[in-house]
Amino acid sequence: MKIKVINPNTTWSMTHTIEQAARAAAGDNVEIVATSPSMGPVSIESHSDETLAAVGVMDEVHKGELDGYDGYVLACFGDPGLRAAQELAQGPVIGIAQAAFHVATLVGRSFAIVTTLGRTLGRAQDLVDEYGFSRQCVAYRACEVPVLDLDEHPDVAYEALLSECQETLQRYDVDSIVLGCAGMAGMCDRLEQALQIPVIDGVAAATTLVEGLVRIGARTSKWREFANPGTKEVIGLLSGFTRQ
Repeated sequence: MKIKVINPNTTWSMTHTIEQAARAAAGDNVEIVATSPSMGPVSIESHSDETLAAVGVMDEVHKGELDGYDGYVLACFGDPGLRAAQELAQGPVIGIAQAAFHVATLVGRSFAIVTTLGRTLGRAQDLVDEYGFSRQCVAYRACEVPVLDLDEHPDVAYEALLSECQETLQRYDVDSIVLGCAGMAGMCDRLEQALQIPVIDGVAAATTLVEGLVRIGARTSKWREFANPGTKEVIGLLSGFTRQ
């Protein structure tokens, strides 16, 4: 089984952290390959960043289909380009926010999201609503650490994240905490030991869910909405995405 883990930003050092988390979660005889697009923002912290990143995600899924991957993990908490990726892929495609919410509700009744910047909390709320977890998610929190600081200053970032998680537990009645950034994957175990509460890393959650779906033969439906898009000319800078 081959699973492609796509970090939609273009910071390769963060991609390596994500790859380690995915490999640790994957079962035997599962090949994990993590990658970043050849184009796009170095971090994803806004709607504009997500829109730009989605093009790179589509490109990576297209290449993955040619290379025979069985499934895909979309390793950014905003799940940028997820629906487009599902149109392009034959196998399952799961975003880390989508996966983390599902797993959180399997280990407890309620959860809180603790993410990087406050400006992204609206996007987190949109995803919770879209995926149907509005009743279970009872708190949206941000530690105000830029995404790249998770990679460049991990010790400082960890302390800020830990402090925010501790305050969240004091203020809200939650059974688990969902980490709101793929770049936090390497901090999950430390946080869980310090907090003594389930801490959900979406990279690990999505990897195991994709693996499980592939094992039972569950593929992305091509009956209606996620059917492969038809032929269409694309012009200008995106002409390489013309479908023939």
